[in-house]
Amino acid sequence: MNFKPSREFAIEQLDKFIEENLIEYSKLRNFDFGPDRRSNVSCISPYVNHGVINESEIINKSLKKFSFIKNEKFIQEVLWRVYWKGWMELRPKVWTDFLNDLNEIKIKYQNNENYLNTINGKTNIDCFNYWVGELKKYNYLHNHTRMWFASIWIFTLELPWQLGAEFFMKHLFDGDSASNTLGWRWVAGIQTKGKHYSVQEWNIKKFTNNKFDKIKLNENSLPKTDGRTYPIINKEFVDNTVSGEKKLLVFDNNLSFENTEFANKNFKKIFLVLNGNETRKIKLSEKVLNFKKFLTHDQEIRLKQKSISCEIINIGELKNINEDIYALYPSVGENLDYINSINIKNIKFLYRKIDKYSWKFCNKGFFNFKNYIPKIVQEFI
Repeated sequence: MNFKPSREFAIEQLDKFIEENLIEYSKLRNFDFGPDRRSNVSCISPYVNHGVINESEIINKSLKKFSFIKNEKFIQEVLWRVYWKGWMELRPKVWTDFLNDLNEIKIKYQNNENYLNTINGKTNIDCFNYWVGELKKYNYLHNHTRMWFASIWIFTLELPWQLGAEFFMKHLFDGDSASNTLGWRWVAGIQTKGKHYSVQEWNIKKFTNNKFDKIKLNENSLPKTDGRTYPIINKEFVDNTVSGEKKLLVFDNNLSFENTEFANKNFKKIFLVLNGNETRKIKLSEKVLNFKKFLTHDQEIRLKQKSISCEIINIGELKNINEDIYALYPSVGENLDYINSINIKNIKFLYRKIDKYSWKFCNKGFFNFKNYIPKIVQEFI
């Protein structure tokens, strides 16, 4: 399993998956055959997360190969990230509370032997130890395995879900604030209150082809509780029409500017913003930071090939902005947190049309959102 930090490689991987393996995706997607046998899933999430390829591109390519009915499960999975981001945008305090909780919990657990053994893959659960090693080596885990991992972390090893969410964010190439945080909340039972995910030994055995044996788990766990509620804050999209030759900020979630609906706008210069660990609440591994850096350089090369003036800057340089400037919206997370922390007043955000259209359907659970997927596809494909 290899994640080359380039759009060209991402497109090659997507095309290969659609041509050779998409037809069996619905039947085989839940199987984790190991890091050397990933053809049953696309493995493109690190590129989707960084905007190197976008949801519309992926769905359009898949529909050229098969009908919507044959593609439905794959399309649903592609749009999960749109849903999670929309859900978080309507309830941004979930992210803030997570970071505040994490800060307190980290102090409490910094010398906790159970926690230290867990993050170093030294538990008494062989499959879990294996996945810790796999995560650190490849910076990726199969989606089903992420659910098993989180359930074991929370209910068998009895560690706070917030520490698990941080551990994933530190090491995953495709970690983002919404899907990661809300996924861990869902497993714990506080995202959909009272409904948690309690992994069973038979499930791991079946979907790993009996790779692991004698897995001792807490299979009778109760969901975690959290008395906080998060009323919806309606998202208002200001129609920031691009006028004049302005400058543009692009963050690490939109690293294929030339394939966005804003590519035809006349920007004087594009700044590609790198966010290192200096300003992050969750410190990323060196491999993850390098992956982001190399994807950003790949974007720079593609822009310059199109004779678009661009420059890579550190996020700390945003403090020096003293003019009106546009920015592709970075979504709730560390980049937006930094912008808010330095109180920049003259940034005008530009939102993707698919987000503006879809996020209004994210006020409830995914099963409700799923009902609108045909409308979303019809609107943008």
